[in-house]
Order: sequence, then C-alpha cells, then structure tokens
Amino acid sequence: MTERGTADATIDALDEPTRELVRLAATIAVADERGVRAAMASAAERMPPAWVEELVLQSYLFAGFPRALNAAREWRRASGRRAPDLDEGTDYAEHDAWRTRGEVTCATVYGPFYEKLRHNIRDLHPALDTWMIVEGYGKVLGRPALDLRRRELCIVATCAVARQDRQLHSHLHGALHAGATPAEVAATLQAVRDMLHPADARRYDALLARVLGR
Repeated sequence: MTERGTADATIDALDEPTRELVRLAATIAVADERGVRAAMASAAERMPPAWVEELVLQSYLFAGFPRALNAAREWRRASGRRAPDLDEGTDYAEHDAWRTRGEVTCATVYGPFYEKLRHNIRDLHPALDTWMIVEGYGKVLGRPALDLRRRELCIVATCAVARQDRQLHSHLHGALHAGATPAEVAATLQAVRDMLHPADARRYDALLARVLGR
C-alpha cells in the first residue's frame, strides 16, 4: 500500500460536487470558524444548495449542536439564502412517521447488523435507542432532499477526521449498504486525507480493507 493509501486509483471515483460535500462535512466537524467560513463560500458557488442545507442539519448528529449552528450561520452568510418558513423537522406530530422511516433507514445502513445494533444500544440506554431511530435515522437521515448514499459518505468523512474509529467502522459498512461502491468509499477517505494524521490515515486504509474483505 502506498503512502496515499487505498484511494490511489480511486481519487476520481466521486463526482466533484460529492467530493466537495464530503470535504465540507469534515470541515464542519473539525475546522475553526475561519475554515468553515471559507468552505461555505466555496460551497455557495460549487454545490447544490439543498445538499448543503441537509449536510448542515445532519451535522448536529455527528459534530454536535454548536458546530451545526456555526455551520448554519456561515452558510446563510455565504449563500445569501434565507431559512425556509416551514420544514418537516419542526412538526413533532410526525413522530410516528419518523420512527417508521428511521427503522427502515437504520436497517438499510446496518444491514445484517441491525438487530444486534438495536440490542446493544438499548443495553446502553433505552432513550439512546429511541433517539437514534426517531431523531437520527428518522427525522434527520431519512429526509429525502439528500440521498442516503451521500449522507453516509459524509458520515464516513466526519468520523474519520473526528477519530471516531468504532463509528467509522460501522459507517464504512453503512455507506456500502446504502449503495456506495468500494471505490467511492475509498475516495471519500482520500478526499479528507490532508485533514488526517498519517497514522490515522494508514489505520483507516487498513480498516476499509478489512471491511472489504481484502
């Protein structure tokens, strides 16, 4: 394996807007305010606005509410776009629909590991299990404005730069289950490689190889 890792031959496996999206996900997770501002200025010129809106919303799940708020603020400033007057995420009468959608979305991401995941999270705390399904996979990740494949690739990027190895392992599988190709997953790690410590990058190359059975 070369220093550039598993993505040597797959750097172009992602289309340019998707590559920019996964880099933006990583930037929201770890960059300072100046870095997020610059990334949002670029996003306003180069990416579908709906994708950025959805990425900002899902970032609170994986990067925390403060970073999501900061990202939203910089996106509004850079894009000049006003927030919508109404959004499905504000209507908690949709709770049951979110639960149903969340169960389907989570089962897609985790595939054969879904039932074990639910059991393990319940053992940690039943509230976490409910929040994961209803809030995480239902209310947020099940939203239709951004496809699940790209959402999962963004989660891979975020977990990598945040050094969340256990969650990265799960979402490497999840991206594949959501329809990403092995080359696209490898290209996602390559896209954020400059944000990773070299030892982390090598570890994640090896992790992806294990996920792919190589």
